[in-house]
Amino acid sequence: MNDIAVPPIASFEESLPEVLMRLVSELHDVAYLIERVEPQLIELGGEAILTSPDSMKVLQGIDLAVQKTRGIAEFIDTITGTIPETWTVDVSTALSLVKLAEMQKALSRGMRHGHSQPLSKAAGDFDFF
Repeated sequence: MNDIAVPPIASFEESLPEVLMRLVSELHDVAYLIERVEPQLIELGGEAILTSPDSMKVLQGIDLAVQKTRGIAEFIDTITGTIPETWTVDVSTALSLVKLAEMQKALSRGMRHGHSQPLSKAAGDFDFF
């Protein structure tokens, strides 16, 4: 069997609170993106969607996903305030596992807090992957 040498991932350490706050920002993005699905489903399905028990379960699931995502973000945000800035972590391996390039940039060192996904794309815009 051929063993292929994998180049080592460059390691770098960052302040744990900084990394966690970028994660909080990403979680808020996820909640926002999920939240935008619900009105679209209602628009596509019409008023009948509100009378179907199965559809209502889906809509309630969407709402629960938004609440849980925001809850996790707030939990991380709150505990991050108690972590000393001097605590550092090596994020290189974790970043290499993130497949979305924009999310990887948002979670990387030096990226400002903010949205990793362009939220103002025109209807019909999409990315190939």
